[in-house]
Amino acid sequence: MNPVTPFMPAGTVYGVLLNFRGELQALAPQMNEPPYKAPPTAPILYIKPANTWSAHGSAITLPANVPQVEIGATIAMVMAQDVCAVKADDALKYIAGYVLMNDLSVPHASFYRPPVKYKCLDGFLGVGPACIAAQAAGDPSLFTLAVHINGELRQSVDFANLVRNAAQLLADVSDFMTLHRGDVLMLGCDAGRPLVRAGDRIEISAPGFEPLRNTLVQEAA
Repeated sequence: MNPVTPFMPAGTVYGVLLNFRGELQALAPQMNEPPYKAPPTAPILYIKPANTWSAHGSAITLPANVPQVEIGATIAMVMAQDVCAVKADDALKYIAGYVLMNDLSVPHASFYRPPVKYKCLDGFLGVGPACIAAQAAGDPSLFTLAVHINGELRQSVDFANLVRNAAQLLADVSDFMTLHRGDVLMLGCDAGRPLVRAGDRIEISAPGFEPLRNTLVQEAA
């Protein structure tokens, strides 16, 4: 039997901030402060470049000057074809499937302008072992996932609590930019992201998905 090739993105991977109600509520007081003085009206995107991608089962190295990192457990949409200016009613027709992701980042305070040096370190995006076909995955608003650290449940995420559901998010993003076939768009990460350190074993699981597992290791001195 031939081994199954782990899924890896074929295009650009985009993260999304403030797309869970809990995260939005937690940061609401900051949104009314300068320089913005109002909540965002469009999705806040950032890129996780290829240097960040870590396959399921691999060890992710923490730099010597990074004692702990935040887990960003999420599910991402993989584009089946180019997507430009689609309506929400039609948006999910453009999705090939969904994949678990662990969007790691060094803890930081800036959410309007995600800093590259905290979010784009080498290996800082765990990528699920398989892309689950859209038809098999079902309604993304019914997705739930669980985060276990060293076997202990540390976070539960319910995608019914999205600010923009999958279809609306894709419609709003495609309104100002084209997503190409193979591009990946995360649905967002909820508040209460667990902190982890070198030596911790991370498992992100969701019904119908193969679990995503990675272990953190410290950079050699």
